Amino acid sequence: MEQTTHLEIKEISVSFGGIVALSGVSFNVLKGELAAIIGPNGAGKTTLFNSVFGIYPPDRGDILLEGKSLNNLKPNKIAEAGIARTFQNIELFTNMTVIENLMLGRHMHIGASFLSGALFYGRACREEISNREKVEEIIEFLEIERVRKMRVGSLPYGIQKRIELGRALAMDPRVLLLDEPTAGMNVEETEDMARFIIDIREEMDMTIMMVEHDMGVVMDLADRIMVLDFGQKIAEGTPESIAKNPKVIRAYLGEE
Repeated sequence: MEQTTHLEIKEISVSFGGIVALSGVSFNVLKGELAAIIGPNGAGKTTLFNSVFGIYPPDRGDILLEGKSLNNLKPNKIAEAGIARTFQNIELFTNMTVIENLMLGRHMHIGASFLSGALFYGRACREEISNREKVEEIIEFLEIERVRKMRVGSLPYGIQKRIELGRALAMDPRVLLLDEPTAGMNVEETEDMARFIIDIREEMDMTIMMVEHDMGVVMDLADRIMVLDFGQKIAEGTPESIAKNPKVIRAYLGEE
């Protein structure tokens, strides 16, 4: 049975002045798939993520979610369309609690009027209860119950990465972009994060696109891998085929 293309990247190019960050890159992510983007430092991986999320609109090409173009949409509109992301560098509100940070991920699901919200009655009250229940489910899913009321800035780095993942999940996305989800983690934290990513796929039936430097994580989790080098796609395929690809080996290890 033919799988549905969930996210389609069509010949996108991005330049910053005279520097070409991406050149004619195309890649399709299928519904329910975990697709990984790898490449040496400066290959254009995060630029690709930022283009999908509307931070760097492509100079040429198109990005489509379920067949609808995302070009010229602001990041908040792309989030409303069904895409959420985490960041390579943690972007949490450190003076707020875990619950407060996760509740921010629910803001797009709040539709009550200003008056209803100010008086906290009717629809505003019902939405608050519903959104809080969703956040509590995510807290339980990510096993962070014991820190739920603690200030984020006081928590260990690995837990903060987990909270950022939770905030993205709180948005109820159809496509989840993970930018270096295990960066800076120790072995135990990396194993925990990999387990959560597997559970997200299996239990939430979510489409995931991931940028990751840890090749062990990529090879264990990804269905397909695209390799970038100097802003160009040099390979695409299964983890097994990518591991043997001469162009990929040259990009990472160089030539004699």
